[in-house]
Amino acid sequence: MKIAVVGLGYVGLPLALLFARAGAEVVGLDIDPSKTDALTAGRSYIRHIPAETIRAQVTAGRLRATTDFSAVQQVEAVIICVPTPLTPNREPDISYILNTGRTLAPFLQRGTLVVLESTTYPGTTDTDLRAVLEAGSGLSAGRDFHLAFSPEREDPGNPDSRVAEIPKVVGGYTPACLEHARALYASAIKTVVPVSSCRVAEATKLLENIFRSVNIALVNELKIVYGAMGIDIWEVIAAARTKPFGFMPFYPGPGLGGHCLPIDPFYLAWKAREYGQTARFVELAGEVNTAMPQHVFRVTADALNARRKPVNGSRVLFVGLAYKPNVDDLRESPTFALFDLFQAHGAEVAYHDPFIPVIGPTREHAAWRGLASVAWDAATVQPFDVVVIVTAHATVEHAQLADWAECIVDTRNALGAVATRPGQVWKA
Repeated sequence: MKIAVVGLGYVGLPLALLFARAGAEVVGLDIDPSKTDALTAGRSYIRHIPAETIRAQVTAGRLRATTDFSAVQQVEAVIICVPTPLTPNREPDISYILNTGRTLAPFLQRGTLVVLESTTYPGTTDTDLRAVLEAGSGLSAGRDFHLAFSPEREDPGNPDSRVAEIPKVVGGYTPACLEHARALYASAIKTVVPVSSCRVAEATKLLENIFRSVNIALVNELKIVYGAMGIDIWEVIAAARTKPFGFMPFYPGPGLGGHCLPIDPFYLAWKAREYGQTARFVELAGEVNTAMPQHVFRVTADALNARRKPVNGSRVLFVGLAYKPNVDDLRESPTFALFDLFQAHGAEVAYHDPFIPVIGPTREHAAWRGLASVAWDAATVQPFDVVVIVTAHATVEHAQLADWAECIVDTRNALGAVATRPGQVWKA
């Protein structure tokens, strides 16, 4: 089988490698030549994907990468894995999907299967994407080419997460489309879960992420409420999780990051309004989580005030830029929101992250491009007025902060088991 994977990021590259290992002939397509050049040379640009894994498939002739989308003419299936961000007004931005569809359409051949994996609102595949594919190709979905949606379930940085082992939900535009998509994924993934339509598959992905978003919002709100009562939310969660039924632990933090949780709830809330519905619970969770960086700012300001220091003029070090532990993924990281908040109030900001030595190009945070991670040693850390732990990487010795820093704000309970001085650590 010959397959094209469009978008060679944290979702597309693992998927391309998965199909290559399963024996398919895979062409990776991306508009970023630095990615296609790296893959051609057998280099990895994603920390948790070893270069050896890429080189093995490139050398075997099962994986190649290009920016030339005419390669779609030679494949039997095209899988689209492109970003679906929010606009500045927090409305869905499916322009990456539609532009990809327009680019692919002139090269689309009869009988080709097109699968969208990008998280989006129900109706995107069978309405929006279908329209641009049909307009640009002159072909009809369900008759001349097959169309389906299959939500990605990638968990970067989790060593126990293997794409081939994660059940794959698939919905087709027609029963024939579904069967072609099911056969595609069954060639590389152990369990395929067919559903009745593209819209059901799209809604499934939103439910999975909204479930997490709502529960994280709950513990974020309880963190503030319990904190006002002098109760440690982390101790409460540790006790509650001993219940063997009816409880699933979720943990608070400084705000949501990554491409899914900060975005997906707003996709459903926006689409619901088209049908005269209000997703109040979903919108409230989004508001609570979006407000967490402001909460961290307030706690940090209080910590500085307790030392008779204003935010204005203070030096603030953020430990962790990646949105989750042990990865180099900085998409939607709450650290960026904290950068902006503290800088707007006159603070000097810096960060340390062993996985992100320098901030590269980003869609929304161009002002911070080129900022480098500071060294992790006493001489570097001690001069900062406050250190804020945002991401708890396993390779960072957070306990050393107890010796180095006079004032620490811990948003991840990274110092929960560490002996500290009275008043040294503030939890946010």
